[in-house]
Amino acid sequence: MSSIAWQILAENRIREAFERGEFDDLPGKGMPLDLSEYFNTPVADRMTFSLLKSAGVLPPELELLKEAESLERALAKCRDELERVRLQQQIQARRTAVSMALERRGKSAGADGSLEPPLV
Repeated sequence: MSSIAWQILAENRIREAFERGEFDDLPGKGMPLDLSEYFNTPVADRMTFSLLKSAGVLPPELELLKEAESLERALAKCRDELERVRLQQQIQARRTAVSMALERRGKSAGADGSLEPPLV
């Protein structure tokens, strides 16, 4: 099927859903869209982050931070000294991995913070 056919099909489905009122009670109706998160994301990462968000998956750095927070909660409840040392080591390893990932991302970014090559 051609791209024009897909476009017409999509537009028809959207129009039909609109006519059935499927867009009437969406959350945030009548409110302005907050696109600051989108525009604060480097251009090269926008599509990837959007797909991850739609799939309910966090970027690796955030996944590591969540793991560190979970380990910190376990550490707060822990009374066994050997287990406390093990948890502290795991927390430090997660935080180091996050720092390294963010540093790599920063080094690959341009002067303007984007991951795009400069326009000549």
